[in-house]
Amino acid sequence: MTGPKSPTVWVESAWQELDAPDAGRRRSRLEVVGDVLETGFLAQGDAERVVERLVAVALSDESYELRESALHAICTATAPYGLPYRVVAPLAAAAGMEPLLLEYVLAALGTTGDRAALPAVERFLCHPHPGVRREAADAVKELQWRLDPAREGTA
Repeated sequence: MTGPKSPTVWVESAWQELDAPDAGRRRSRLEVVGDVLETGFLAQGDAERVVERLVAVALSDESYELRESALHAICTATAPYGLPYRVVAPLAAAAGMEPLLLEYVLAALGTTGDRAALPAVERFLCHPHPGVRREAADAVKELQWRLDPAREGTA
């Protein structure tokens, strides 16, 4: 069969190469996954499964660059898919991450609109790194805005 690949095929192809020994190749595969997520063409459930796998990479890979690529892809997915907290919740335990990576984590948690994310985000308001504190404050504002009952019906 010729013609364009479906988004699911692109993602599956990228996953197959994610165990490659070449970190550059692995990072480019994560970028492909992020590009597919950005399109919004995956079904919601498929996107959630992809993000769950990206969360695992972000929490377990030894390479900073690969963890950053996984977190970037997760943040890319938040706009078209409105990810539920349960999908990104494991990231809330990532307090020991580098500051830039924590900023991605906080951005992803803030977009969930789930009250359960609020305590996870608020604990970073006193983080020693100013960028993390700023992102935590933004995430708290985003969560509060999404949780505001007065906002219902005005969107």
